[in-house]
Amino acid sequence: MRLTRRILATLALATLALTPGDRAARAEEPVVVFAAASLKNALDDASAAWTRASGKTARVSYAGSNALAKQIEAGAPADLFISADLAWMDYVDRAGLLKTGSRIDFLRNALVLIAPGPKNGAADPQIALAPDLGTTLTRILGGGRLAMATIDAVPAGKYGKAALEKLGAWDAVKGQVAQAENVRAALLLVARDEAPLGIVYATDAAADPSVHVLATFPADSHPPIIYPAAVTKVSRNPDAGALLGYLRGPEARGFFERQGFTVVAQPGASQ
Repeated sequence: MRLTRRILATLALATLALTPGDRAARAEEPVVVFAAASLKNALDDASAAWTRASGKTARVSYAGSNALAKQIEAGAPADLFISADLAWMDYVDRAGLLKTGSRIDFLRNALVLIAPGPKNGAADPQIALAPDLGTTLTRILGGGRLAMATIDAVPAGKYGKAALEKLGAWDAVKGQVAQAENVRAALLLVARDEAPLGIVYATDAAADPSVHVLATFPADSHPPIIYPAAVTKVSRNPDAGALLGYLRGPEARGFFERQGFTVVAQPGASQ
């Protein structure tokens, strides 16, 4: 009996000793962020600045928003999800996988038509997005391909298809579309001169000097390009909310604006 009491007492002391350490260890774990591929440059810079300011770390995985949403649904241990469209955030939200009250509209973007090579004055005329856009695009494409993210799943691809349909050009080019797994993969096809044209976000084009913008699609030719962000329901990392707060705050704004994003003003935020 005496031995049993001694063992129980030892276990109790060990538990008390480990509990603060366990909590500290959890606090030191990196915040796992699942983010749309188009965020890479700006989010890498912003998360590095957060690390310098707070001493905390983030581990960011980039992919198409559709793939990330499916991974979260399958139980991937993400703390923070930043999607490139509302639909895939809605998908995760409907599954009950977001922390209540954490979701925000974070950023806005624009959609552009790009070609290989740096901009070079008169050699890079702006394409008029007119009713004969389909004819213009097929002429430039020749036998080449129009690089786009997957048109029925990845936000950039869905936006691009919607814009071409609205402008009456989809039927003319749909047979020449090269679909990539995410928008950065579509950008790479054009940057490598493997496709004469591509449709990507304005921020992607700004991040790669080996492509140039031929035209910006009118905002009313496609659904609004909004990047929502939220903490996941499974997150147990106390720093997840702190990181999201930092990203939406004034300290991080410049990283996103320099890449061409517009930071969405939050209710009650000072301008």
